Amino acid sequence: MDFNKTAMYHIGITPGQGAEYAILTGDPGRVESIARLLEQPEFAASNREYTVWAGKISGRRVLVASHGIGGPSMAICVEELAKCGVHTMIRVGTCGGMSKDVLGGDLVIANAAIRQEGTSLEYLPVQFPAVSDFRVTRALVEAAGKLGKRVHVGVVQSKDSFYGQHSPDESPVSYQLKNQWEAWIKGGCLASEMECAALFTVASARKLRAGCILHVIWNQELEAAGLDNKPDYDTISAAKAAVNATRLLIEQDGA
Repeated sequence: MDFNKTAMYHIGITPGQGAEYAILTGDPGRVESIARLLEQPEFAASNREYTVWAGKISGRRVLVASHGIGGPSMAICVEELAKCGVHTMIRVGTCGGMSKDVLGGDLVIANAAIRQEGTSLEYLPVQFPAVSDFRVTRALVEAAGKLGKRVHVGVVQSKDSFYGQHSPDESPVSYQLKNQWEAWIKGGCLASEMECAALFTVASARKLRAGCILHVIWNQELEAAGLDNKPDYDTISAAKAAVNATRLLIEQDGA
């Protein structure tokens, strides 16, 4: 069997279609629009929640792939991209603000994630922190700083239940969800999302570099306080920051 011609079971590309750098996003529908920010974008594969395009940045091949929703889907994506040669990954995602300083339309660069999910426990003990790669985070901070957007850098919450966040009173463990939510806020958590803990932990376990930039859609804490909470759904700035950060990393890494 020619391994380079054998497609990954989930993401659908072969190692021969691989690259060293990848930009990840949850929604398959956003992959093409991000890939169009690259040179020579081309469709590579689509299977289940995974859609993959390829293009070039500074002459180097880069993949753009969807990872679906939640930790298990993200972990599979990271594992199979790594088997195709990827060593550096940047997630472009969305989130909900938790700190009242984080507004819809802002950008959040996650340097660490609260492991309130289950996937990461199958890679490293709970005491091991879910942290981004410093070089990737530094590149994201530099790239995002040139976009004229409000940028926050810090800890995000990674959870497994979207509705556990938004409708906690409907859960039999509402007391736990609400108490933890308040604790995260008091600890300085910036925003809530669903994949960073898995991304960072799997990357650590597999000796990969990973970072994440999130577009803030809304802030439910502002809404609960009766403050202005205008939603913002335009994720293009986060995508541009990821592309430009990848360019910086390629230049820093050299040939």
